[in-house]
Amino acid sequence: MKYRYTITLFRYRIESMGLDTYAVFGDPKEILLAISGKHHLPELLPLAVQRLGHDLQIALVRIWLTKPPRDGDCDRCSLATECRDRRACLHLAASFGNSRVDPDQHWQDTDGSFRRMPMGVRKVGQIAATGEPIRINIGEGSDWIVDPAWVESEGIVAFQGMPLRYRDETLGVLGIFSRVPIGPSCDQWLMMISDQLAAAISSAQAVDEIESLRRRLELENEYLREEVGEVSFGELVGQSAALQTIVRQIDLVAPTDSSVLVLGESGTGKELIAREVHRRSDRCDRPLIKVNCAAIPRELYESEFFGHSKGSFTGALRDRAGRFELADGGTLFLDEVGEIPLDLQSKLLRVLQEGELERVGEERTRRVNVRIIAATNRDLRNEAIKGRFRQDLYYRLSVFPIELAPLRMRSEDIPLLAKHFLRSISRKLGRKSFRLTLANVQQLQRYNWPGNIRELQHVLERSAIVSIDGKLRFDLHDDLSELGQIDDQHYRSNTDTESILTEAELIQLQINNIRNALRQCAGKIYGPEGAAAVLGLKPTTLASRMRKLNVSTSAQ
Repeated sequence: MKYRYTITLFRYRIESMGLDTYAVFGDPKEILLAISGKHHLPELLPLAVQRLGHDLQIALVRIWLTKPPRDGDCDRCSLATECRDRRACLHLAASFGNSRVDPDQHWQDTDGSFRRMPMGVRKVGQIAATGEPIRINIGEGSDWIVDPAWVESEGIVAFQGMPLRYRDETLGVLGIFSRVPIGPSCDQWLMMISDQLAAAISSAQAVDEIESLRRRLELENEYLREEVGEVSFGELVGQSAALQTIVRQIDLVAPTDSSVLVLGESGTGKELIAREVHRRSDRCDRPLIKVNCAAIPRELYESEFFGHSKGSFTGALRDRAGRFELADGGTLFLDEVGEIPLDLQSKLLRVLQEGELERVGEERTRRVNVRIIAATNRDLRNEAIKGRFRQDLYYRLSVFPIELAPLRMRSEDIPLLAKHFLRSISRKLGRKSFRLTLANVQQLQRYNWPGNIRELQHVLERSAIVSIDGKLRFDLHDDLSELGQIDDQHYRSNTDTESILTEAELIQLQINNIRNALRQCAGKIYGPEGAAAVLGLKPTTLASRMRKLNVSTSAQ
């Protein structure tokens, strides 16, 4: 073999390893330069095994990397019974060879019986566990041969296994099956190549992780830019018994990964509750991704939830991650979940059950770890009974239901909510703080609030805009007020249908009615025999109304 006349330290080292090594493995300098120029594992590993296994005297070159097993790996592993520690194992990452029986076969597939190797098991596992190389020259009756027929047909006479170590950590194993004996003259060269390969693998893993995090950050920033400008209630505001009950429920469920179903009328703050559950959970450092199921066109549901690949349909100009991928490790809030078409609910259920999805137009299966918080103003249980919502999906979503009371049942929270919103509105409008008078508060508390907290916020903002002298005036319709919602049957039984009562008489009628109920129930409010049950009200509603009307619990 002819060499160029270049006297360098590197050339001296190569020549000292022996001509047989150079002939079998090729030019080490070219291999090292090729490896050092690759910075991504999908490029680096196939190139390394192809360069090392290019000669027909090398039957097979393989690289296994040390990784924790994924879900289901151990169940499918043929060596699972020999595995003693399932926290990590060797995953076959690259393979290349030259078959003597079939010259067109190069064994590049990374599947098969040895795609997973337990640590400490067989020769490859021992190399990873000990960090020491192993060389075996095959003799008659070698007990390490798993497939003697393959070894004999391919003329394999030697195996060399090298640990891929970098900074005292074993990253994987390099295995070489040779048709010629591997002698001690190869040790120095193989040690140098494995050290260089380990350093390149470590660098490529770091680069891949950085790029993955960068792509994820870009996707999250894109989502957050879309969400800019949307109104949020901020933090929970109020002191009512109903709100305290909700806070206790949030404290119970937030540390878990259980699905939460938030129920309530439109405008009661269901998104706020979802934000609070996420904020108090262990996933708070990951994003809360929101999907308004009612606003997604039917034909885009799969793309919105699961993402799509470039060219998968008209208008798919680039790869796009779905909401599930964006929420990986965090929380996905499905607002108005009852609006999802029935035929698409099965696909959503599969992702919730299996934690796996495929982008539209892509065959690759991706795993996601997402907590689901759903919200609706529908009676999903009744919808499921009537066949308009999948029962299995309903049970999957409603592991922990939280029901929000409408604002008319939390009238004691209205002053605090109004002050909170007015501070925000005054900053937004660039005006001095607005002051609520007692008359303002009483007017707000008398109103029925069919639009709940959202309506309160809009009423306050509208009043602040038209307020020139700093005084707030509310344009509320008395026919929707709480005092106007007296039961018609009870009203007709106590008054002439043609009679007209003043506002003071209506208030006194309500006071007398509550006192009669308290007297009948001996001052008891709660329970099946309490005044709230007699009046057909929730106990918290009755207690709030009594405070507003200054009615004591005395039965006198």
